[in-house]
Amino acid sequence: MNKFKNENAFTLIEMLIVLMVISVLIILIVPNLSDRSQNVNATGCEALVALAQSQSEAYYLENGNHPGSMNDLVDGGFITDDQTTCPNNDQLEIRNGKVVTN
Repeated sequence: MNKFKNENAFTLIEMLIVLMVISVLIILIVPNLSDRSQNVNATGCEALVALAQSQSEAYYLENGNHPGSMNDLVDGGFITDDQTTCPNNDQLEIRNGKVVTN
């Protein structure tokens, strides 16, 4: 009898099956994640527009008039320069006192 025989290890076939299952799961999940990024960018843009609109109202309360452009909000310290562009690269603009995307 061989005392050193270890039968508790995984076989090569078992390891390959586990790797195949993991690969199939990754193949199914990754395309769904990329589809979600467009939804996240759109939602992020809506939130940024709401933030810029509230800062536009704060500018109005302090100065008595609506800002003429996004640069007025940046120069006044109400928003930062990177908050003038949405995650999907849409530029924010002010039209008739409302913040909109172009």
